Amino acid sequence: MEEIISVEHLAYTYPAMEGNAGVTVFEDMNLTVEAGSFVAILGTNGCGKSTLAKHFNAILLPSGGKVFVCGIDTANQDRIMTVRRNVGMVFQNPDNQIVANVVEEDVAFGPENLGVASPEIRRRVDQSLKQVGMYQYREHSPHLLSGGQKQRVAIAGVIAMEPKCIVLDEPTAMLDPKGRREVMQTISRLNREKGITVVLITHHMDEAAMAGRVVVLHQGKVAADGTPQQVFSQVELLHGIGLAAPEPVELCWQLNRQGFSLPLDKLDSEECARALYQAVMA
Repeated sequence: MEEIISVEHLAYTYPAMEGNAGVTVFEDMNLTVEAGSFVAILGTNGCGKSTLAKHFNAILLPSGGKVFVCGIDTANQDRIMTVRRNVGMVFQNPDNQIVANVVEEDVAFGPENLGVASPEIRRRVDQSLKQVGMYQYREHSPHLLSGGQKQRVAIAGVIAMEPKCIVLDEPTAMLDPKGRREVMQTISRLNREKGITVVLITHHMDEAAMAGRVVVLHQGKVAADGTPQQVFSQVELLHGIGLAAPEPVELCWQLNRQGFSLPLDKLDSEECARALYQAVMA
């Protein structure tokens, strides 16, 4: 499968400030993201999740090593806009990305800055709002929307620029359960139906379980990488890092310590309940 992002021996140190030494986040990070995939990146606070995400969009540039987006070196200043056209960013607080007083004008902002012709902007705005389920709100003020709706408008604004990849940095961290569910359904649908590559930075295990691949960072390195079932079944490894597995996996793991022999690859409650029922009735 084609690689859309390639991180090769990445090193990054935040510059020193006010006499303090710089903070090194990565010394030799290696990672690839395949086109069309849905990758969740997990880790405790300070492990480098957001720092890595900002390298994907050339918001940050490597101190050492290379990051390539669609084969383009992100350190090539002449092609930085091409990198950002290919990889769109959605941040934690949607209010920080909303710049207009009308939803459709906000979604049009990115394509306008790219110099897209007006008829094409109209098509992109309508299409992207429909893709996130917000077309009926196109003439509303974004500031009157719920948190989940605002985040979907922010995602629509990125989609309107037609990137090949969307990187979402904890997009549900400030949302209630309903808003979280709306955003995750939108992300999953865009990946599944439109083939958009998704990189999700999250601290919610249930969100990561929706991805096709989970990468766990620890102290600037990849501690685990695989399918959600493969990664979350490594409960002791996750605990050692300071993370927990999804609740169904944690339950099975705890029961196994009491003498059961339950599989650790059941990520939702129904699968867990069936496995437990089978174990009790055996």
